[in-house]
Amino acid sequence: MSKLTKNQKLVADKVEAGKAYSLKEAAELVKEITTTKFEASVDIDVRLGVDPRKANQMVRGVVSLPNGTGKVTRVLALCTPDQEAAAKEAGADYVGLDEYIDKIKQGWTDVDVIITMPSCMGKLGPLGRILGPRGLMPNPKSGTVTMDVAKAVKEVKQGKIDFKVDKAGIIHASIGKVTFTPQQIFENAKEFLQTIIKLKPAAAKGTYMKSVFISSTMSAGIKVDPKSVE
Repeated sequence: MSKLTKNQKLVADKVEAGKAYSLKEAAELVKEITTTKFEASVDIDVRLGVDPRKANQMVRGVVSLPNGTGKVTRVLALCTPDQEAAAKEAGADYVGLDEYIDKIKQGWTDVDVIITMPSCMGKLGPLGRILGPRGLMPNPKSGTVTMDVAKAVKEVKQGKIDFKVDKAGIIHASIGKVTFTPQQIFENAKEFLQTIIKLKPAAAKGTYMKSVFISSTMSAGIKVDPKSVE
């Protein structure tokens, strides 16, 4: 049997294999078993008892994390001139319309979120093949197509994220950084998980939240007892 590395031994000493921890315990443990020299993200993976191939079992939503994400989110606001000043004041990194649409057509996608208005969506249609694969296409369901661009920009900057279940029935998201306190990680994770619980489709049968794991970049996953969330 191969010898455990120092970091593997640290994890083995702190995390009991197969044990499901409370959300509060997991929020403390994820900091203790993180050994990266860079500022790692805290990630959460939730396996749901849904069939995402069926439209009535798709789980998608947005959540405002109480302590933010810890990441600098670059926001592009594509809006009409009358909304530009408010979008800039709200914290948008790039504001405009036609000039940025032209830049995107030329391959520029150096942003994390694009927010626009319903009246501008017609101009974004041809950009679908560029923005779609990168997850940048604005969508009313995620709050990125709105009449109040400034409010949407502010919410994204403060820690609003959108999520959806993938083909395997799993939702994955980053909910903070390991530099957060255990309480901040706990609060963000709880808000995220409770939002998923509220979005349970009526068509979903059996166990809805099958498993929850919290980890940091390159750390082992910590199994969370879903009952500790409800």
